Amino acid sequence: MIRSRPPRWLFGPYCLLLLAAVFAPLTYAADLAAAPPTINTGDNAWLLVSSALVLMMTAPGLILFYGGLVRSKNVLATMMHSLILMGLVSVLWVVFGYSVAFGEGNAVFGNPLQYFMLRGVGAAPNADYAATVPQQTFMLFQMMFAIITPALISGAVAERIKFSAYVLFVALWVTLIYFPLCHMVWGKGGWFNWALGGRFPVLDFAGGTVVHISSGVSALVCALMLGKRDGYPQEPMMPHNVVLSLIGTGLLWVGWFGFNAGSALNAGELATSAFAATHFSAAAAALSWGCMEWLLKGKPSVLGVASGMVAGLATITPASGFVTIPSTLLIGLAAGVVCYLAVTKLKIRYGYDDSLDVFGVHAVGSITGMLLLGLLASASVNPAIASTFKAGGVAVSLAGGPAQFGRQLGAVLFTAAVAAIGSFLLLKIVSKLVGLRVDIEDESAGLDLSQHGERAYTD
Repeated sequence: MIRSRPPRWLFGPYCLLLLAAVFAPLTYAADLAAAPPTINTGDNAWLLVSSALVLMMTAPGLILFYGGLVRSKNVLATMMHSLILMGLVSVLWVVFGYSVAFGEGNAVFGNPLQYFMLRGVGAAPNADYAATVPQQTFMLFQMMFAIITPALISGAVAERIKFSAYVLFVALWVTLIYFPLCHMVWGKGGWFNWALGGRFPVLDFAGGTVVHISSGVSALVCALMLGKRDGYPQEPMMPHNVVLSLIGTGLLWVGWFGFNAGSALNAGELATSAFAATHFSAAAAALSWGCMEWLLKGKPSVLGVASGMVAGLATITPASGFVTIPSTLLIGLAAGVVCYLAVTKLKIRYGYDDSLDVFGVHAVGSITGMLLLGLLASASVNPAIASTFKAGGVAVSLAGGPAQFGRQLGAVLFTAAVAAIGSFLLLKIVSKLVGLRVDIEDESAGLDLSQHGERAYTD
């Protein structure tokens, strides 16, 4: 039987189809490699929510927490210290702050012109920082950190600083201290950045050095240079409304989930781990602070338990993305004890008037967290710390141990020195330009009236 053969003109298309079948996967792979990062809507939604949560920590969280702790004649002025920064720091962030913190530059600061007025910061992701969300989302999230950090300092200068001095100091402080520290720890090529080309790898997940140590140490310098409030410590200066402070405390606790878990920059397993660490540290610290009061004073106070909770949050912040749950509980328990002693013993021993205990809670707490992180960091929680940082082409593990403890200590000392020396110099400049402190008559009348012409309560 004679078999029919396909016409010759079909061989050309057959060959073309065969070639297409062979090379199509290669072409598709090349297209994928060349494609820009894509937006993950779940990650983007989580980071936008986290941004809102961190902003909520400033207003109304910190506004209520600090506002309730001062005397009634100073409540509006104290609230204004946080409120004004939502405007001031946001504008500075747009103009040059984001660029200095996250632009490409050297080991200390980024190029202030790269993202000047947020040029080029839009819907496309920045793969170096957060490859699955728009760079604009990442920018907004980081801006909320820049707002709340100097707001923490206001607790140390409450009831006696000139409003003009406060605004000028904060504008200089975020420009010359916060933005460069942010770049050194989190910016690409920053000196301490363990994941993006740093030279001295330091673990700081959500701001132990950048936020809490820098603001806490600066707060202490501010308190020392302003001097004590008139009548302190001879006259009692009781909080005028602890209920307001407790509402603020609850808002801070909820907002802190965005602060820490949002720092995972995606909605994955690391965010869950940081979320859990945040909660359990706060819970453990609230208990340990309350127990310390119960043992040493005979009664646990409501305000003491609230202060312990905040201490636990500040202490776990740098470690939240690197430690196991048992380590988290240990860090929280340590936070309550150490911060309680700093507030009740250290402050009395040296006699400084840190009005709302910013140094004792935020600086001492985060120093404790940074150092314990150096011993407890676990690659099982964050596998990247085992292999990302390289020295001479060889991977260096940053898991807990003596070597990493030494690096953490170095970062703590450096941050404290920069914050202390920088704040001292800036306060000297501000003092020469506008003066630092209200006069005795204005302090006696209250800053609400003398600085803002208002009263919080009319009866």
